[in-house]
This record gives sequence, structure tokens and C-alpha cells, in this order.
Amino acid sequence: MGDSSVTKHRIGTREEWLAARRELLEAEKQLTRRSDELAQRRQELPWVRIDKEYLLETEEGHVTLPELCRARSQLLVYHFMFGPDYKEGCPSCSMIADGFNGFTTHLANHDVMLWAVSRAPLVKLQAYKRRMGWKFPWASSFGTDFNADFNVAFTHEQQRSGAVEYNYRRSDQDWTVVPETVAGFAAACGTDAHTYVRDMPGLSAFVLEDGVLYHTYSTYGRGLDILWGAYQWLDRAPRGRNETGAWWRRHDEYDAR
Repeated sequence: MGDSSVTKHRIGTREEWLAARRELLEAEKQLTRRSDELAQRRQELPWVRIDKEYLLETEEGHVTLPELCRARSQLLVYHFMFGPDYKEGCPSCSMIADGFNGFTTHLANHDVMLWAVSRAPLVKLQAYKRRMGWKFPWASSFGTDFNADFNVAFTHEQQRSGAVEYNYRRSDQDWTVVPETVAGFAAACGTDAHTYVRDMPGLSAFVLEDGVLYHTYSTYGRGLDILWGAYQWLDRAPRGRNETGAWWRRHDEYDAR
């Protein structure tokens, strides 16, 4: 046991801890019930028919968006930040994608296909996938409107005019000012900051019914928090996220300890 005299955190008895924990449990149960309600509301959103054809490149060749379903009726797409001019994938998206390998098989056996989709050419995606040791399917939308149509890719002209709409609102970001964190991630991807943020992360859901594909849901920004598996663990660690900036790296870039 550590010396309680060196900590600034409140110290209590086991009885005090149990009382506080039971009170917290009620709040956690309320959050769980609220989360269940929101999940139901997501499923009740109207479906939007996808009539536009997107030809994506995969390891098996060019396929349409419905063909990504691979005989399943549901499709989840993670919009992975890897633009055509990147040399490597986004470190943040990479941290999220580190959790995909384990559960893609479970999803596939529950009528759901999970794909990552990025604008970079397939050869770049394949090389990066090998480096990261990933097995989940990853398609290239290079040369298509897919990312732009789902609000995760923007042009230089949109940045200049302030016409960038992300997470269901017009961005008020000053694109002439680059935060240090963004500049660091851009450098880690081998590109400049303005090019880096022409791609953004997101998650989109689709359903295939009677041969017709429908868009059912998309989320962006903090809506992706639940996908950051490491953060779910940190939120339950004694000091939480305990961060003042971007501390994470690609999993093969940490110093060995």
C-alpha cells in the first residue's frame, strides 16, 4: 500500500468508498439506460436510398458499395484518415483501428461487415496494413466521391471559402491557423497540415434490403469516442485520460519498456 500522505486525492475508509460507489452505480445505470434509448433512436432513423454507384478498390478487385456487404445485410464503414497525399495513416485513426481485428469476425458472424475506407490508393493502404499487422478489410475510395458525399473529405477551395461542413454543421475553424497538435499529426503522416485536414474521421452505417442499399447513420468527431477502445479503459483508470495533448502514437512507435 502507498503512503497516503503523498497524495492530494481524498482518502476514505472502505465503508465511505462503498457508499460513494453505490451512489455512482445509480448514475452509471442511468447512463446505460440512456445509451440504450439512444441506440434505439439510431435504429429508428429513416433510411436513405443510395442510388449513386461508388466503385471502390479492394484486394479482390473493384467492387460497389453493396458488394462490400459480402452476403451480409448490414455494413459499417470506418472513414479512416489516409488521404491520397499521406505517406502513412493518421495516428489517431490507427489507435482506433488497433481494436478492429478482434471483433470484425464476431460482427461478420452476426450479419454485419466492418470495413475501413480511405481515399489513399490501395497500394498505400496495403503497405500500411502490413506494417500495422491488421487483418480487417480496407478499401480505397481513390478517385470517387464517396468520402466527399459522406462529409469526410474536403477540397482546398472549400477550406479557403469556409464551406467545410463536418459533424452536421458549418465549421467555424480558421483554416489559416494550424494548431500545433494538427501540425504534429500531419508531419507524422508525411504531409502538411492543410492537406492533412482535408480528410476527417467518421463512421457510417448501411443496410442492404431486397437488393437496395440504404444509408442509415453516420457519426463524426466526439461521436467516435466509443470506438477508442483504449479510452474506454482509461476512463476507468484512477487518473482517467490524464492528458494535456495528443500523447498517443502508432503502436510500433512507442519506446520499448
